[in-house]
Amino acid sequence: MYVILVYDFGEKRVNKMLKLCRKYLNWIQNSVFEGEISEVRLKELLMQSDKFMKKDEDSIIIFSGQSQSSMDKRIIGKERSTIDIFL
Repeated sequence: MYVILVYDFGEKRVNKMLKLCRKYLNWIQNSVFEGEISEVRLKELLMQSDKFMKKDEDSIIIFSGQSQSSMDKRIIGKERSTIDIFL
């Protein structure tokens, strides 16, 4: 599957997440990664991040799909803002 992963972690944990994501995906820019990854490898990445993630402060957003044109969004941890107010 194709994945775009975006994260927002506290200052003390952000470098750990950067190093972890670089093992699995391609670094695009600050806190943004993309690439092909299996469901098993994605679960592995999330299990590793769970060791240092503070779910009441940090967040991971995953856009996934079979191709770049059809992607689903999943948020793990605190959602920073919603787009529900858009008409």
